[in-house]
Amino acid sequence: MDAQSAMVLPDDPAALAAVIEQATVKLAAAGFAAATEGELLETAETVERVHRRFDGVDAALLVEVSDRGAYRRDGYLSLHQFLSSGLRLGDGEARRRRTSVAAIGQFTGMQGQTLPPVCPATAAAVADGAIGVGHVREIDAIMDKIPAAVGTETRERAEAHLAVVARELTPEGVRIAGHRLLAHLDPDGSVTDERDRQRRRKFTLMPQDRQLMSKVTASLTPALRARLEVMLESWAAPGMNDPDDPDSPRGAREAADPAVLAAAAERDDRTAGQRGHDALVALLDAERAMTAAGTSTSGGRLSSQLVITVTDKELREHAGVALTATGTRLPVAELVEVAAAATPHLAVFSHHTGQPLYLGRGRRLASKAQRLMLFARDRGCTAPGCTAPCARTEAHHFPDYADGGPTDIDHLGAACGRHNRSVGKTLGDWETMILIDGPHAGRVAWRPITGGRGRKAWRVNQIHHAELLPDQGPHAPPAPEDSRAEAHLTALTAA
Repeated sequence: MDAQSAMVLPDDPAALAAVIEQATVKLAAAGFAAATEGELLETAETVERVHRRFDGVDAALLVEVSDRGAYRRDGYLSLHQFLSSGLRLGDGEARRRRTSVAAIGQFTGMQGQTLPPVCPATAAAVADGAIGVGHVREIDAIMDKIPAAVGTETRERAEAHLAVVARELTPEGVRIAGHRLLAHLDPDGSVTDERDRQRRRKFTLMPQDRQLMSKVTASLTPALRARLEVMLESWAAPGMNDPDDPDSPRGAREAADPAVLAAAAERDDRTAGQRGHDALVALLDAERAMTAAGTSTSGGRLSSQLVITVTDKELREHAGVALTATGTRLPVAELVEVAAAATPHLAVFSHHTGQPLYLGRGRRLASKAQRLMLFARDRGCTAPGCTAPCARTEAHHFPDYADGGPTDIDHLGAACGRHNRSVGKTLGDWETMILIDGPHAGRVAWRPITGGRGRKAWRVNQIHHAELLPDQGPHAPPAPEDSRAEAHLTALTAA
């Protein structure tokens, strides 16, 4: 009898997970110096097979967490938020995990029945330890590109074929094989229809890089491409909308003086890509001017206005980085140019406008002045781990307005719609307060209302204030809860 068959393992999943963790810790401490080359290779293959089998375990576990809504117990609003913030995977990895789970997981149907995996052959290969999540994602991406007009039987055969080749290929190899399969299924594109194009349409601004530049990821429908080409043909023509040429015509080419345009085109040394970029800037400026002239702002919301926060020192020295309400970081050197063109609101921290920030119970909705101060203080959603910029937030009352909370600046915090609605008094809800002392004094803090796992510590959202983190070590224990903070919360929530 070998060592594996002699083991007596528990049946409880939590106990099994604890055993696996202990075994992993012991394996990491064992060292591999005494192993032979053959044993090293065998161990590497075994560990990789375990990795891949665990992808299947991960899918089964997350399906159960999703079906039962277990993430609500710790105050999370969705499986994605639990993965992204609760397990600290981040949005990108959380999306990739969910993609894999959706492909190989066995979810529960509307009538309580267990549904087969969307990609059954792929799920079987993962269970065998033959392929991992990298293969699963490539197979899922190929299956998503199969035209909707292709029949169910053909789709099933295609998925089974991809699962077979994945057992022998790398994820990159699966991608290449999948492209060949797609070419076979729709060699001339005649099977692709409007449903496929509408399903794949997208326009996404990618995060800013270290130089504060942003890439755009897009899949345009033919109709949008046609409209965009017409716009670029006019607004991005040589000589048009050149920011470095004061005599360059602005707006559409059709409205420009031909002689002035011809002279500007002679001076224009921009690339086609740069002209397209400048055309988009000019188009947005024109749209903003029309909106400002034809509409009035109501309700104090900041989503349709250019609002920028910057310290007076940065503004005075023309150095540093400002922040817009939509979350864009803007070099202060460019801020002056933008401000001159758009006349935005500027929140300079060392000055006060004198506008009323304390409205008591006389008004439920926050004023524009209060929203500007929330942006200056909170910068975005205050819920831990939430990346929503201030333009996508609401003024959250604590206590809730229905429970007697006043519309005063020290009883308000920025919260996106989902987190604003997540605050309550029952298990799985969140409670909030403004910290009155400690390294985060003055910040809005959150914690989930839990049951059976003890009271959680207050947490603030570090994402929008990364440069203001206190000087703490990476493994410093959480600060103990302060009795004065608890007393302050009690006073706020007293009806």
